[in-house]
Amino acid sequence: MNADGKSDRPVVPVKSPNKAEGAAAEAMEGRGRAKGNLLEGNTLRTQGRDGVHSALGRVRQVAREDKKQRFTALLHHVYDIERLRSAYLAIKREAAAGVDGETWEHYRERLEDNLQDLSLRLKRGAYRARPVRRVFIPKDGGRRPLGVPVLEDKIVQRAVVEVLNAIYEEDFLGFSYGFRPKRSPHQALDALTVGITTKKVNWVLDADLRSFFDTLKHAWLVQFIEHRVADKRIGRLIQKWLNAGVLEDGKRIQSEVGTVQGGSISPLLANIYLHYVFDLWVQRWRQKQARGDVIVVRFADDFAVGFEHRAEAERFLAELRERFAHFGLELHPEKTRLIEFGRFARSNRQRCGDRGAPETFNFLGFTHSCGKTRKGGFTVLRQTMRKRLQAKLKAVKAELKARMHDPIPEVGKYLRSVVLGHVRYYGVPMNGPAIGMFRLAVGRVWWSVLRRRSQGNHLPWHRMQPLIDTWLPIARICHPYPLVRMGVYTQGGSRMR
Repeated sequence: MNADGKSDRPVVPVKSPNKAEGAAAEAMEGRGRAKGNLLEGNTLRTQGRDGVHSALGRVRQVAREDKKQRFTALLHHVYDIERLRSAYLAIKREAAAGVDGETWEHYRERLEDNLQDLSLRLKRGAYRARPVRRVFIPKDGGRRPLGVPVLEDKIVQRAVVEVLNAIYEEDFLGFSYGFRPKRSPHQALDALTVGITTKKVNWVLDADLRSFFDTLKHAWLVQFIEHRVADKRIGRLIQKWLNAGVLEDGKRIQSEVGTVQGGSISPLLANIYLHYVFDLWVQRWRQKQARGDVIVVRFADDFAVGFEHRAEAERFLAELRERFAHFGLELHPEKTRLIEFGRFARSNRQRCGDRGAPETFNFLGFTHSCGKTRKGGFTVLRQTMRKRLQAKLKAVKAELKARMHDPIPEVGKYLRSVVLGHVRYYGVPMNGPAIGMFRLAVGRVWWSVLRRRSQGNHLPWHRMQPLIDTWLPIARICHPYPLVRMGVYTQGGSRMR
């Protein structure tokens, strides 16, 4: 059975898939399950990193050359000691411990013995996944649930991700950016901006999936993975993590839907699920049904689609709702909308008697609106989302109150890292006023907290200004214009196609 729930007979593509930057191969939906084994006869069995990379290189080559190949022997790549060691070293030392309390430092005391034992358990099928510990982090004024796996689960998950990436990085389409090697949110933002400004985009579908990570169905996910992975031991590993459940308030909660955010494997599983449910479908839709231009950009479960014609956009949205419903997903009814957006949006609204500005939409932390260049041409204006800005300032204020009596240098270093992180993400062209305002707002919050350190402390602003100049870096634009950067990393190839 294929991704549509129909016969799994191979479907011959209409034409060869396009490629984006060579590595991001795009395929059409309807891939059949070809029989046959991946020849592993000449796979290097040494423990050196050269052998590890060479072995995955051959897997990657076969995945690139044969889109119907099902890989039957992958587990030995996972329990390779060098790969497990590399996965362990990639984990942050200060990362929170799981339900077993095992920390990075304690595991290192007998690292080689621990890795050997873990490798043997994986090899003979004795490895067992542990429940994840539920924690909550603040997000947009609310709380976002995350799961903290035990250390060994983190290690094995990272190893599996590295192995499966050798296959799926050859399958994932060019407009998929989320949690993939050598891809970033800013590349997705650039692709969206370039697509809107260079293609005939008049309508944008601003869509939001409701609780995606909590609603994807395990049964469908397993079927999707089996399109490429015939090694049942890898399938069992993934099902162990899916079925391990969550430990919350001392109770273990299990479900047949959803994958816990926080594990290294979750982003890859989400990309695989949406690759079959959304990416391949939308690629085929725009090739076979669309008459006008259609652009697509997806970052994990966040995506935006641009259309030339309104009728096609409305038909696409209706069919997309049905498509998602078939696979247990749902578009958020209040956060999904079709808006008029593009170079003609303002003039079209004025022609209809509406003098208001075109609507805006949010994507990856930025509010996108119709703007103008200095020469009067159309451009996409990207500004920091007000909600994100306010939430960050609120978090900074709470942290400063907790650090009220800490030495100035310690607080200054903390605030420097906050401002630097904010500027490095939001410092895109034409967003200078917003990042400058954030720096000033952080300085004023710091001033307000310092004035409350004692009843007699009346710190004047002229004495506060040198502290701000010393510790808070100047808010400068640190990203190039989308057309400039996208032209570099695509080298003429389109990641929107």
